[in-house]
Amino acid sequence: MQPAKHQVSWEEFRAAFRAHYVPPSFIELKQWEFHTLQQGDMSVLEYVQAFIRLSQYSPENVDTDPRRAARLLEGFDPTLLTHLGRRYDSFTELVDAAIDMEHRLRQAHEDQRRKRLASTLQSGTEEFYVDPVVLPNQGIDIILGMDWMKEHNVLLDITSKTVQMKSTRSGKTMHIHLPSHKHSPPTVNATEAQLIEKIPVVSDFPDVFSEELPRLPPDRDVEFAIELVPGTAPVSRRPYRMAPDELKELKVQLQEQLDKGFIRPSSSPWGCPALFVEKKDQGGKRLCVDYRSLNAVTIKNKYPLPHIDILFDQLAGAKVFSKIDLRSGYYQIKIREEDIPKTAFSTRYGLYEYLVMSFGLTNAPAFFMYMMNSVFMNELDKFVVVFIDDILIYSKSKEEHKEHLRIVLNRLREHKLYAKFSKRAFWLKEVSFLGHILSKKGVAVDPSKVKDVLNWKQPETVTEIRSFLSLADYYRRFIKDFSKTAKPMTSLTKKNAKYVWSSNCEEAFQTLKKLLTSAPVLAQSDVTKPFDVYCDASGNGLSCVLMQEGRVIAYASRQLRKHEANYPTQDQIIATQRQDKGMAHIRDEIHERKKACFRLDEEGVLWFKNRLVVPKDMELRKKILDEAHTSMFTMHPGSNKMYQDLKQKFWWTRMKREIAKYVSECDVCQRVKADHLKPAGMLQPLAVLAWKWEDVYRDFIVGLPRTQKGYDSIWVIIDRLTKSAHFLPVKTHYTAATYAELYISLISSAYHPQTSGQVERVNQILEDMLRACALTYSTKWDECLPLAEFAYNNSYQKSLEMAPFEALYGRRCRTPLNWSEPGECVTFGPDLVTQAEEQVRFIHSNLKRAQSRQKSY
Repeated sequence: MQPAKHQVSWEEFRAAFRAHYVPPSFIELKQWEFHTLQQGDMSVLEYVQAFIRLSQYSPENVDTDPRRAARLLEGFDPTLLTHLGRRYDSFTELVDAAIDMEHRLRQAHEDQRRKRLASTLQSGTEEFYVDPVVLPNQGIDIILGMDWMKEHNVLLDITSKTVQMKSTRSGKTMHIHLPSHKHSPPTVNATEAQLIEKIPVVSDFPDVFSEELPRLPPDRDVEFAIELVPGTAPVSRRPYRMAPDELKELKVQLQEQLDKGFIRPSSSPWGCPALFVEKKDQGGKRLCVDYRSLNAVTIKNKYPLPHIDILFDQLAGAKVFSKIDLRSGYYQIKIREEDIPKTAFSTRYGLYEYLVMSFGLTNAPAFFMYMMNSVFMNELDKFVVVFIDDILIYSKSKEEHKEHLRIVLNRLREHKLYAKFSKRAFWLKEVSFLGHILSKKGVAVDPSKVKDVLNWKQPETVTEIRSFLSLADYYRRFIKDFSKTAKPMTSLTKKNAKYVWSSNCEEAFQTLKKLLTSAPVLAQSDVTKPFDVYCDASGNGLSCVLMQEGRVIAYASRQLRKHEANYPTQDQIIATQRQDKGMAHIRDEIHERKKACFRLDEEGVLWFKNRLVVPKDMELRKKILDEAHTSMFTMHPGSNKMYQDLKQKFWWTRMKREIAKYVSECDVCQRVKADHLKPAGMLQPLAVLAWKWEDVYRDFIVGLPRTQKGYDSIWVIIDRLTKSAHFLPVKTHYTAATYAELYISLISSAYHPQTSGQVERVNQILEDMLRACALTYSTKWDECLPLAEFAYNNSYQKSLEMAPFEALYGRRCRTPLNWSEPGECVTFGPDLVTQAEEQVRFIHSNLKRAQSRQKSY
């Protein structure tokens, strides 16, 4: 027999679940939202739902029904609160009373509004208030709507075609005979009609600005098709759960769309769940369908949507603008008959399918763009810009605009496309379009789209960073050096990047917010006039400015890709040099032959004698200094060696002083380099050898930490002539007897003054290098040894007046700082021997001078 299980109540389970899975900060946030909850623009039902949801996080404030009702009452709209009057001890009673009062207030407001806007209909001696709808001239005098008929107790007698109604003024009952009409034209609201009549050209097209769409759209040359991946079987999903107010709204909208003929009941094997999304422009909810399962098996339409920046390039010289937005544009396109079942959607009240193009279908934007381009193909890029259902008409004068506007409205009428009416959309000097303000001055950021940016809170997740950057990126053409500014934030969005919000990220975030809200007006380009392009390149990215007649057309920038950041430093110097305005006067003086030490090569690169001139770009100079000092190929040389190495290739003013300051501030150098004293013994210079590797120095560095490979010593071998060296990791306990005798005879400390001065100095340098390498790169000393050998052989030696590698091979080794040094010219045969002999004679001369200097110490 199984033991009895402990019964857990729902309240106990919920408390335990929240204690374990819900963080306290989240509960505190919801409690704060509950305490500050007000009805605001919400309906009573929406406010009550929010109240119930948030009150779960503050049960101590709603532990009794009277307290619950009192807290709900506090948050009601002041007007509603005034009419509710008394206090309520029952929460349910208060909710019912509030819903009823809200309905009454809305009805009273509607009655007052209708009386303000109403006209007077006179029949004989009697008068009636009406809110007329103006129709195109098609022989219809008036239509009496259902609301009006309800208000006046109208009775319809279909057989005799008579109307019985009660007079507003006297209360008398009248009988009116009405003729029959077969027309069902689109309608225009009376208020809108009065405004339309006052707008030039637009007044001739009231039928284009229908208040409601007619039933189904007309047959067109093309219909929306849904092509499926071959072999696809129908997909059906259960409907989503909805709140009570959403179910109520669902019923209303389903009936509206059924009445209009946009949908019909379905028995299709397909079915996607319906859902609501909030309308941004006018509030309320829009019925949509989650077509993700259908979209996944749909062959994608690759018809391109235009790039917004390219659209604006056509507006040069435009001074007058009009904007037209189609009314429910998707519903003005039919779906191909055989594809209608694929649009089926499931709801609580059954399965329906669309006869017109629905929101959420993957190919809908592309197809709509195709249709609009087809309608306006002759006008595109002349005086019309189209982006899906938004139409912009632009002209250089009012006379032109009159003709252009008439052509566009005629096109809409011909294709039976209907638009929304707004009095603020025609004959404008400045217009808001696709998040931008367009005028004769140029293109600017629409302030209403970025007004909330200043209050944007610091992103706390990668998703929030992407959300902010997506807004900023939309307006990047207005922001100089956008990529460079945003780099600290974009680096956090990379794969596997650790999320750390640094001071650089905060600075970038605040800078972008400021730039977005103070973006300049960009001039419109004129293709008949020349352009100026100013470019810039740095270690972080590339940027340029397109200008015309001194005005900015657009900014463009991007970060360097990973492989581009590794381009040779010389290429980056040349790119930066060409954009350095401070070098312009040097170029002018070269052309005037006033600067003998400077020269320009055939590609326009500036040189100081044979050294590349580095512009006054502190970021670029720091990159050069870092590469020459801290990279794996240099291993923290001293300031003099570093200067001599860089001096071979680069030049800038106060170069030696900057290098000395850089090395003196290097933390690694201060920590790893020992103070090297002058040797105590008498110096006995050895004879200079005749050829390379004719004689060598050998020594051991011992007492090192044992590595994983068992190495605990280094065998140092140096060519006496060229100073080139090999560093070999060895083990103290090698078994060969001869090797042991050799080891015993040559072993010495790195600071023993009586052994070979040359090899002792190399030992000191090597140890400094290994300490710096281990500290900088956290690697074992035997792994650093090949890099240390490379760095030593390729660094400047004062006694040779060149690097050991160059003394041995006749040329410098290729490094990131000297990428173009060798390689293009190859020497063979006798010329090679002659060149080597001259190199040896030069080394002899330098070594003898060095020995003479040593004797004077």
